[in-house]
Amino acid sequence: MIRALFTAATGMVGQQLNIDTIANNLANVNTTGFKKSRVNFQDLLYETIKPAGTENAGGGERTPEGVQIGHGVRPAAIAKLYTQGNMISTGNALDIVVEGDGFFQVELPDGRRAYSRDGSFKVSATGQLVTADGYPLSPGITVPQDSQGVTFKPDGTVSILDANGAQQAAGQLTLVRFLNPAGLDARLGRNLLLETEASGAPSETQPGVNGAGTIEQGFLENSNVQVVEEILNLIIAQRAYEANSKVIQTSDEMLQLANNVRR
Repeated sequence: MIRALFTAATGMVGQQLNIDTIANNLANVNTTGFKKSRVNFQDLLYETIKPAGTENAGGGERTPEGVQIGHGVRPAAIAKLYTQGNMISTGNALDIVVEGDGFFQVELPDGRRAYSRDGSFKVSATGQLVTADGYPLSPGITVPQDSQGVTFKPDGTVSILDANGAQQAAGQLTLVRFLNPAGLDARLGRNLLLETEASGAPSETQPGVNGAGTIEQGFLENSNVQVVEEILNLIIAQRAYEANSKVIQTSDEMLQLANNVRR
């Protein structure tokens, strides 16, 4: 019964983390480029009372099954799911979306590179394309002050319409791919991700080449969170939490009965 108390407690802790993850998914349902998370669980070590294959007392025969008692559950990982989110038409020339695989790369103030699926870019006072926090796109793209518009082609080619109405090349937008994007570090928030040893080294490529997605102008990628799915997961997690709390209550009542035994 004591074992059951601790085992059920691990279940409650695990489901609390599950609910926290679901809450973060729902909170970011309208966050541009956000990717939902999922908790992966593992069972804990088992106490072996009798190993499978133990020889019977009669001799010769061996038991086909053993006796093992588990000690609960633990969260093994919180995985990011990089499925494509819905595309929303904005009509804004500086809003771009990656249709397929790949990340935009931006330069942080400390010189590091960060990666994002958020294509809602702005023009800074110096004409650079930057994120909402002012981090410049990398490689840098500059829009002249007298330009009348910016055009992004599917292959990442950027051109501007100058004061005379002529198209002028303004740079080349590149994308970055990772062998394991689920290993990227999201600690910065702000729709930014950092490279880790688990993600592997970034591979920079032109849009539409080497498996990278293409660029579409005037669109943004919405979160890939499905509200109905998350609410269903929330209900399942809540019921699992309640079931584990019931186990603790039942174990406590059994201990109380044992303590009240009279000779």
